[in-house]
Amino acid sequence: MELATFLYVTFTVIYLLIVCSTVLVIVLDNRQPVKTIAWILVVSSLPVLGLIIYFFFGRNHKKNVLISRTCAIQLARRSAYRYFRMQVPDIPEEHRQLINLFRRQSMAFPYPENQLNLYVRGQDLLSALIEDIRRARHHIHLEFYIWEDDRVGNLVLDELARKVAEGVKVRVVYDDVGCWKVRNAFFERMKSKGIEVAVFMPVRFPKFTSKVNFRNHRKIVVIDGGIGYVGGMNLADRYFYNQGNRLAWRDSHLRIEGSAVCGLQRAFLADWYVAQEELITDACYYPSEFQFTGYVGDAMMRSGKSALVQIVTSMPMNTWQDIMQGMVLALLRAKKYCFIQSPYFMPTDRLLYAMQTASLSGVDVRLMIPERADTKLLTWASRSYLMDVMKAGVRVYLYQDTFLHAKTWVSDDSLSSCGSTNMDFRSLEHNFEVNAFIFDRKMALVMKRIFLEDQIKCRLLNLHSWEERSKWRHLGESFIRLLSPLL
Repeated sequence: MELATFLYVTFTVIYLLIVCSTVLVIVLDNRQPVKTIAWILVVSSLPVLGLIIYFFFGRNHKKNVLISRTCAIQLARRSAYRYFRMQVPDIPEEHRQLINLFRRQSMAFPYPENQLNLYVRGQDLLSALIEDIRRARHHIHLEFYIWEDDRVGNLVLDELARKVAEGVKVRVVYDDVGCWKVRNAFFERMKSKGIEVAVFMPVRFPKFTSKVNFRNHRKIVVIDGGIGYVGGMNLADRYFYNQGNRLAWRDSHLRIEGSAVCGLQRAFLADWYVAQEELITDACYYPSEFQFTGYVGDAMMRSGKSALVQIVTSMPMNTWQDIMQGMVLALLRAKKYCFIQSPYFMPTDRLLYAMQTASLSGVDVRLMIPERADTKLLTWASRSYLMDVMKAGVRVYLYQDTFLHAKTWVSDDSLSSCGSTNMDFRSLEHNFEVNAFIFDRKMALVMKRIFLEDQIKCRLLNLHSWEERSKWRHLGESFIRLLSPLL
């Protein structure tokens, strides 16, 4: 009995020392206070389990430099060389500050003379992508967070294999966590077809804990350096086809034809270097001259041929949180309206305050999220923030038709954005993301029209009714909100 007591006391003392030292490490990380408090709550209130969760998901490894400064400079130089060989574009005065912000943060250049097509139906996007793949002559680069071994995934794989047989260079980057459920045999089959495949930051013990938190959430396609795709759709059937009684997810994706593809190329090749440790800066991947293919698509869903576009990336080890800072500035400079779509809504404090400030100043701010997210936990976490923005006058719409996975932004008939970035802590602070910021009236009007069409399929929340909802639900949402920086 005395031995059991001794072992119990010894274990308790050791455990408390570990908890105290872990709390000290969390405090010394100098994160945002809400994140620090959330992790301290997890570690201290969940015996043993809290330490395990922190060990796997909470440790801060932002100081790890994945891309050497020399490599980053070389990649930036190549896209800069391509940019400065063009005629300097006219910068719209109302967006000069935002454009300058992105340039100073990470040398994101405003590329002129682009034609854009917006896709909101997966099958339309798939048809365009397959057509462009079949026309490729030099190289095809693809990067997806999720690439599943299903109907869509295999269709794209087979098309890529045919291009390899024709002598086209094909490179693929996929995220290891996003593709956790995909058998290795699928990617081995890619390699057997001659496709060069790289996995982004593979998660394997013992390195699991240092990499699971910073995932590559980007969706990028580059074809021959002149055609690119960016947006929210992954290569999985649920984005393109109905699944039994469930409709295909509602998402948005851009096709870009023109000089802005240099920005997508730079992002892909940086990720290729991280995954494969191969630096590619050959001029052939940044063609100085490009002829438009004549692709039309749906005339109601495209810009002209003169759209000004910045490709903006963010990553956890950057000095600045590029995309989030751009969103904050865009909100604070909006004059008439700002319409936002996101599958999740767990904003950082700065983004939350910017939305409140814009709305209180008279800007028509509207937020559209799905009625239900893909998990109940994320649904409750998102809903815990809705009261904060509705009290400031933001109109909140819950999309009813299917799961809304689009990440779009449009304001004042002049600025729009589409990409991979969700309005949550993980996207804004922890993931590798990419968005196209578009300074073009015609594309802004397209995105505005799509938002208003989607709005018909929504339920508008009423502030009074929302305040009257079940106290137990309110309590549950408030508790989950404490964990939102960790989700």
